[in-house]
Parts: sequence; C-alpha cells; structure tokens
Amino acid sequence: MPEGPSLVILREQAAAFAGRTVKRVSGNSKLDLQRMHGRRIVALRSWGKHFLIEFDNFTMRVHFLLFGTYRINEGNPTPPRMSLGFAKGEELNFYACSLKYIEGALDDSYDWSGDVMAEQWDPAGARRKLQAQPDTIAADALLDQNVFAGVGNIIKNEVLHRIRVHPESTIGALPSRKLGELIKQASVYSFEFYEWKKAYELKKHYQVHTKTHCPRDGNRLSYRAKLGRTQRRAFFCELCQKRYE
Repeated sequence: MPEGPSLVILREQAAAFAGRTVKRVSGNSKLDLQRMHGRRIVALRSWGKHFLIEFDNFTMRVHFLLFGTYRINEGNPTPPRMSLGFAKGEELNFYACSLKYIEGALDDSYDWSGDVMAEQWDPAGARRKLQAQPDTIAADALLDQNVFAGVGNIIKNEVLHRIRVHPESTIGALPSRKLGELIKQASVYSFEFYEWKKAYELKKHYQVHTKTHCPRDGNRLSYRAKLGRTQRRAFFCELCQKRYE
C-alpha cells in the first residue's frame, strides 16, 4: 500500500494538471466518471494515503489500497480504473484503486492537522488523540489514520525500532518522553522516506522492515505475519525494543 510520502510525490508529479480541463474520461469504475468530463481541475492535493483531484463543488478521491498504481502520460496493459485525458494527448491513469466522490469543500471532510506531512500537522493534537486510547498498542496507534494520516506499515516498523519501543506496548504505558518520540518520529521518518523514495534508494535504508537481524545488536528479529487490530506485518527486535505495558 502506498504510504503518505508516495502520495506527496504523486501530487508533485501531477501538479502541472492543476488548472487543466478534462477532455476525455474512461475507466472500468462503476462510478459516473463522465461527471468530470469538461470540468477544470481546481487543485491536486493529498491527505495521508488519499490523492485528491479537486473540482468546483466536488472532489475525486483516489485510494490505492494494497496494489494500486498510477501512470502519467503513459499507460500499461491493464485496463485503468480511471483515465483522465487532457489536451496534447496528456493523461492521468489510475489502476487497481478505490474511487470515491467527495461533495462540497474538502476542508469539511479532512482534518489537515492529522497529516504527518502537512504544513498544518499538529503534534499536540496527535498526543491528545493518543491519550484518549490508552489501551491501544503502539503498532495499531501508528496506523490509525485519524491520528497519523499517511503512516503505513513500513513507517510503523521503522519508527518503533528507531525509538526502541516494542510494537505491543500500550500507549497508556509509554513514558511521556517516549510518547513524544513516537509522535515526532512519525513525521520525521515520513519526510526521510519521501527523500529516499525520490532518490530511488528507500529499501537500502530499511533497518528492520523485511530484515532478519537487528542492525543495533545483531539479534535475530521477530516477525509476526499479523499483529494487532490492524493485522499487519511486524518486524521488531525483542532485545532492544522495550515492551511497555
């Protein structure tokens, strides 16, 4: 599943389509895609894992789920879920994704302060949200899009290893300093992820995700195929990641 930094990269890559008029619409979605035909794109935005194509009075939300992809000014053999064509043969193509119309102003639907890569990101607000769910384990908390919009499984595993917190630690048991580190690094690591991905070197920076041994102490990493409420893969070190409970 593409994580928040990947959506920021898509937003940047597609920025030139803002202000352009949609000349052609196709795709195998069951939505009325023709609603966008002849309409001008007001803005291209992202919130967490959502890519937002904003028109006057409505927005098309694209969620890439687990296997969604996109192509700009090129296609692939797979039929697109949605294809938007523009003048000069330019196009935006989206595959294996979820589409949804959002009516009205986006500010009525999104809390921008919850996006870890947004200018409006509010760490204090994230702390208040976490303190309201003390029994939630750290692994699930980091994947809660209402608290950390944009954080995905890679960021979750890497952040918890970086701050030396076991993924099954409960939020209420974390010392205040550790809770602050978790909140801070969710955003810090997301921006590092963004830079590494743009440089095509993200995987070489993995410390624990998909790895077998801890780079700090050499201990063999623990692996859970499904951990917590979110049932996502977890890679962690039982030796240097402390369990708070």
